[in-house]
Amino acid sequence: MTVKEILAPIETEMQLFEVRFHESMKSKVPLLDKITHYIIRRKGKQMRPMFLFLTAKMLGEVNDKTYQSASLVELLHTATLVHDDVVDDANERRGFFSVNALWKNKIAVLVGDYMLSRVLLHSIENENIRSLQIVARAVREMSEGELLQIEKARKLDITEEVYFEVIRQKTASLIATVCEAAAASVDREDMAPTMRQFGELVGLAFQIKDDIFDYGTPGNIGKPTGNDIRERKMTLPLIYALANSDRDVRKELMNIVKRHNEEKKYVNRAIELVIAAGGIEYAHKRMMELKTEALNLIKDVPDSPAKRSLVGLVEYTVAREK
Repeated sequence: MTVKEILAPIETEMQLFEVRFHESMKSKVPLLDKITHYIIRRKGKQMRPMFLFLTAKMLGEVNDKTYQSASLVELLHTATLVHDDVVDDANERRGFFSVNALWKNKIAVLVGDYMLSRVLLHSIENENIRSLQIVARAVREMSEGELLQIEKARKLDITEEVYFEVIRQKTASLIATVCEAAAASVDREDMAPTMRQFGELVGLAFQIKDDIFDYGTPGNIGKPTGNDIRERKMTLPLIYALANSDRDVRKELMNIVKRHNEEKKYVNRAIELVIAAGGIEYAHKRMMELKTEALNLIKDVPDSPAKRSLVGLVEYTVAREK
């Protein structure tokens, strides 16, 4: 399915959400409005709202709580991106200057804090404590995942088990939150745990796809090939290669990641070694297993345009080229 086809059952809801989300970002401070407007104009594919509205429509009737939940998740996601760019000292986000690059770290941190405050106020003002509970758990897990990755990155001793725990908390927890909040918003608490698990599996697959991109062709992805190696990130293809290569290859790979991770010829050599060791094939296999596991969770949900689009969105997640 194309993105346009996936969006078809929720086109009206997505348009209305845009308006409501813009409203939730407004402030009386001109500088803050200027920055939030800059952020909104450079938004990505909006996969999180798509997952949320498709899940809600698959399980029930989209209502005011659904829109509130979508705004909460997007506010949280935007806040974490702004803060992440400060933590990573990143000057770009999706090909544009990051907030901290244009307005410096102090303002970027305060903008992220403002958005988190809007999450709290938006929940309280609408008496939507259930959504706040779901979103608050995501904040905790994302923070724990980031700190676990930092802790392990120092020694470069991340096992596959630790890797999955890191990406479960850092990336998958947000999509899990989206799908759980969607179910709760349409009074389908009976499906909330299942949809949370569904979102978590999709989120894991999503992150593995990003890992695979790092070994692909630069023309098809939004970041330079080898970027994860340059940043000394232990992703699944590299972890697999280190665990399934002979001593000499392991030694060479670790030497590159530790000491030559900023030199192009060495980074290219590391990419060759990971590919030769079957790291990409293994990562792709795990990604497809996670996708299948996720889709099995909703196989008994009655067929509808929303369900077909949700399945299509999962398929798109693992097949996308950027």
